[in-house]
Amino acid sequence: MNLFWKNLFGGITPTAKLEKHEADLLTAMSRYEEIEKSVELAEYKKLHHLVMSSDFKDKKKTIQNRKYKDTEEYRIEKKFNKLHNSSDIKLYYEILVSHELAKYIQFEKTPEYEMLDDKKKVRESELLKTMKHFEASKSYKTYLRFHESFIIKEYEELKIKVQTQEFKKENEFWANNSRWTTTEDYNLEQRFNILAKNPDIIFYENEKPERFKKHRALKLSFQDEFKWNTLDNSHWAFGFHYKKIELIGNHSFANEKQANNSGKNVSVEDGILKINTKQETIESRAWHPTKGFIEKEFQYTSDMMQTAKKFRQKQGAFQAKIRCTGDIHHTFWMGADGKLPQINIFHFDGKCITLGNANKNLVDGIKINGLNQSQFYIYTLIWSEKELIWMVNNLEVHRTTSNIPTEAMYLAFNSFITEKQKGSTGSLEIDWVRAYTIS
Repeated sequence: MNLFWKNLFGGITPTAKLEKHEADLLTAMSRYEEIEKSVELAEYKKLHHLVMSSDFKDKKKTIQNRKYKDTEEYRIEKKFNKLHNSSDIKLYYEILVSHELAKYIQFEKTPEYEMLDDKKKVRESELLKTMKHFEASKSYKTYLRFHESFIIKEYEELKIKVQTQEFKKENEFWANNSRWTTTEDYNLEQRFNILAKNPDIIFYENEKPERFKKHRALKLSFQDEFKWNTLDNSHWAFGFHYKKIELIGNHSFANEKQANNSGKNVSVEDGILKINTKQETIESRAWHPTKGFIEKEFQYTSDMMQTAKKFRQKQGAFQAKIRCTGDIHHTFWMGADGKLPQINIFHFDGKCITLGNANKNLVDGIKINGLNQSQFYIYTLIWSEKELIWMVNNLEVHRTTSNIPTEAMYLAFNSFITEKQKGSTGSLEIDWVRAYTIS
């Protein structure tokens, strides 16, 4: 696969841009998830449901637009005032407590009361004359008109009603043109408006959480940003891993030109791990297919490092940000206790990059041209139960459903020079490496 044109015309996202996008996405996802758990958002959602409901809107409209004259309180108040200010009713209550009425009522109970219809006797008696005069008065007629009447009964009931705290409160409410601002619902609406302007809630409302779906499925299981100074302080060990502890892992191979150097060629500078391949003569251990371990003089040194004792994982996502230089093989791979399976997530052979899976003596992979290996790219393996997917800067470059490993595997980096290569100095540089489980 030649990625030159994709790289040239934007088919591959530049590494710096991709990392910024990923960092921004993770920052946004973290912020979204924090807001999602916040008390303010829970309150906002509750208030949103209330304030945006048709019942709330109708209630607000009614309270704001209803005229005081259309209220029951206004009608009651108006009717009471009319009765209360009536001169006849005032006169009724005045005569009700008057000495004249009391005297007349007492007189009604005496035998003389029957004489009021006898004009002669009335003329002859000052008492009868006084009683007869009162009986013919406006005051007494007013008393007869209103006493125990419906209108007085209504007035008395209205008088009691308008003096209650409940009526006064309701009447005052409806008489106030700014009545909406006095309600608890108004306070809730104001609180909702404040929350709606909260930058976090605006962010949450405008965010599209579906863009976090892929990242939410990932759970970080391994990470190295290379803040350490020596391998002893890291998750890594130098040399190859073998299941049998008696086998020596710190060696090279007889058909290679470099000696693996017990971690001495591994360094960390400014947060970047470097496996340096140096031109130097060294006597070191090498594995020969027929002779076993032999001592051999090498013209170069390099190194091998792996996480076999500290980290292994079956399935998930595995990635590293890598660049390399030199006519040298540089690899980022996964291995298990045996020689196979082996998955090459990145392998530069001095000319091109290869990716692939070796298992059961079968190799399934792809060659990639058109990338400048001396620039940083992010190489990723997605390993599921049914397939393996390789990606460069999130661009899928290879996929296979064959020979999927069934055991947990460790991470490894190494550099080596084959007999066919002229050989040179160079380095494999890793800015970071990460692994995730996928739910």
